[in-house]
Amino acid sequence: MKSDTATSSGYTRPMVLVGLVSASLFINYIDRGNLATGAKQISADLNLSATAYGTLLAAFYFSYTLLQLPMGMLADRWGCKRVLGLGALIWSISTLLTGFATSFPQLVALRFLLGLGECVAFTTASKLIAVNVPRDKVSLANGIIGFGYMVGPAVGTLLGGMLMVQWGWRPVFVAFGALSLLWLLPWSRVRLRPEPVTTGDGATIQPVPLSQILRQRALWGASIGHFAGNWNWYFILGYLPLYLEKARGFDKVTMAEMASAAYLVNALTALLGGWAIGRLMASGRSATIVCKVPLACAQVVGLVSMLLMPVLPITGCIACLFAYEIFLGLSSAQYFMIPQIMGGPAAVARWVGIQNMMGNFPGIIGLFFAGVLIDASDGSYFNAFLVAGLINVLGFIGWVFILPRIEPVDWAKA
Repeated sequence: MKSDTATSSGYTRPMVLVGLVSASLFINYIDRGNLATGAKQISADLNLSATAYGTLLAAFYFSYTLLQLPMGMLADRWGCKRVLGLGALIWSISTLLTGFATSFPQLVALRFLLGLGECVAFTTASKLIAVNVPRDKVSLANGIIGFGYMVGPAVGTLLGGMLMVQWGWRPVFVAFGALSLLWLLPWSRVRLRPEPVTTGDGATIQPVPLSQILRQRALWGASIGHFAGNWNWYFILGYLPLYLEKARGFDKVTMAEMASAAYLVNALTALLGGWAIGRLMASGRSATIVCKVPLACAQVVGLVSMLLMPVLPITGCIACLFAYEIFLGLSSAQYFMIPQIMGGPAAVARWVGIQNMMGNFPGIIGLFFAGVLIDASDGSYFNAFLVAGLINVLGFIGWVFILPRIEPVDWAKA
């Protein structure tokens, strides 16, 4: 008798596979976000300035960003199952070892190792969806993936914040790293469809040359939009806990509750957005409209929210935070749905590798620069929020004016 998690051919059911990939990204974002949750305690224990803290954040994104394209190519060569499993092993071990770090250089090295492990996540996830999930369920699959990586910070911030109050930051890193390793058990039993896949007439789909992918205007429009969206998202993930504690006077528990509530709203709207896009496209709506409109709205709301958060009273600040998280969630599925539709199985891993590499440079330059601005302003967060807000203009241009009509690329003609 076949398992209820497998199809009649023995392959893992598409939505079971999506659930496991979403769980990996859930764990991924908990592990990368623990530093922000414990930032105040870690900075005090190791005597870190805001610039040093920004360097720790940037160390993760340095390896995470620069290895996106190589890992997309590796996924094409070795297969997504093997590459994602190896990445999960590396990021779990680096999280566990962070609990034993006693110096700033050790933390930098472990954050670099964490980025090395986690950089495989989105390239492999995108190809797994493109190859294994039916076209009519792609938007829902991306919504579930978005829910996974956006609910990760909600759970991690709340649970991590509560546990750090009781135990301190070191045991929390050790425990979370050890628990992350458990995901490898169900993943080892996954059976994927063979790669490369074939077209409906049985012809083998060969990987598209990188030079062809780089010539696509859509790639650069999506990359610019991704860059701007991530500048805001990573700034909030990296600095919101510190901002609420240091600038707004929240204690650790209140900070954890407020930040996790905002992240949870983000995750739920990501799931809703993925479902809604699927329904709209199934009813005949243009993929261009249903993808571009939420992305454009998210950039406008991001601009307004970032500019107002540091100057409004705390009630207005929190309202802007939640507005930003809602619109970000509604637009999250489109970030990776666009390359899945346009690139297809033959190009999606490397397309996402390039797009995600460009989109994650804010993790290197933005987070470090924010720390420098905060130190230069005697602890004020205003200039950091100002820069984050203005970056949204660039994202609006990328999504609306540079990204062309969203439809599959005919690689034979391209």
